[in-house]
Amino acid sequence: MSDRIREKLQILADAAKYDVSCSSSGSNRKNKDKGLGNTGSGICHSYTEDGRCVSLLKILFSNVCIFDCAYCVSRRSNDIQRAAFTVQEVVDLTINFYRRNYIEGLFLSSGIFKSADHTMERMLQVVKKLRLEENFNGYIHLKTIPGAAPELITEAGLYADRMSINLEMPTEAGLKRFAPEKTHAEVQKDLGIVRDRLIQLKDERQLIRSVPKFVPAGQTTQMVVGAANETDYDVMMMADHHYKEFKLKRVYYSGYIPINEQEKALPAIGSAPPLLRENRLYQSDWLMRFYGFSADEIVNPQHPNLDLDIDPKLSWALRHPEQFPVDLNQADYKMILRVPGIGVKSAKKIVQARRFGALRIDQLKRMGVAYSRAQHFIRCVDTPQFQRDLQPHQVRQQILQSGQSKYTKQISPQLGFGF
Repeated sequence: MSDRIREKLQILADAAKYDVSCSSSGSNRKNKDKGLGNTGSGICHSYTEDGRCVSLLKILFSNVCIFDCAYCVSRRSNDIQRAAFTVQEVVDLTINFYRRNYIEGLFLSSGIFKSADHTMERMLQVVKKLRLEENFNGYIHLKTIPGAAPELITEAGLYADRMSINLEMPTEAGLKRFAPEKTHAEVQKDLGIVRDRLIQLKDERQLIRSVPKFVPAGQTTQMVVGAANETDYDVMMMADHHYKEFKLKRVYYSGYIPINEQEKALPAIGSAPPLLRENRLYQSDWLMRFYGFSADEIVNPQHPNLDLDIDPKLSWALRHPEQFPVDLNQADYKMILRVPGIGVKSAKKIVQARRFGALRIDQLKRMGVAYSRAQHFIRCVDTPQFQRDLQPHQVRQQILQSGQSKYTKQISPQLGFGF
């Protein structure tokens, strides 16, 4: 590697670290014609201390940008060292790193230089060269450039495993204040292009034997949290809307990192992102996607912000004492899922096991139920009477006093949750 390429890589890899939406699970692209790589069912990653994924070659094509978003390190007014790869340089880096077993895939984003179409064309050339000339079958995550031509976005989807485009801010007011050159409508238009093409190809598969793969791992988005003083209610309602409207695979929440001291309107929150708030948002997101909760059950105008001391599932349970205790020998699966301390796997085991007899406490513990939390919200054959008489504030205090790290430490936001 030449010194110049090494310097570019250092600059553009460092600039890409602020984008957290680099999960790669969900693709099923297979190796063919003795090519390089195989995504299989997804890629396993290592994580940094703050939960960022580091296993892909994660770079910007260029950190030159015509936009001036106040919260972005690559904004045009920022006095930083600029660099840009050529198409062939990105291709060569990806192939060489893969052959050395440094990476298993590519995450490619970019600042917008010259125009959206010009930038998207260069990124499209990268993925086409990797697929068609280098026969690379590994994972590729490509960021959609806001405002690019629909034809470019549609063609890129034929070569990328996953595409994403950032909403940037949870509210239109925040976006107008800190990124006035961008709009949510433009992002939603691009999300709609990919969604509509996915629906079209799904319908064609019912009639045509061979239909080309198109973004097999779906599309995602990301929001910066904490820059515009938005509430958690604003964040979760925006996420819920995009899950329903655009069938997203994931919404990522990136805690605002102060990188622009000149912009006095941005909050001064120290040098570290709000990781605990990130974690609570990811837990809430998990509840919506896997536990059957609606967004307005987790947060609402009366409770617009998540409780940082306890997870959102426990918070909901404490606000709805009329729903408890849940009789695990009688309740349906959906209600069992709402019990703090019972995850998806444990709930399925409970439903299966009770077919053969009434459940007892020792059985629940063997199933993996976090009984220290669940005991306050359930009833089974041998539940002690004293566990049924505590008030919500007493339950909260008892759990907090237990000293469990789940409630007292900042947890990596992208790991799984069994709460």
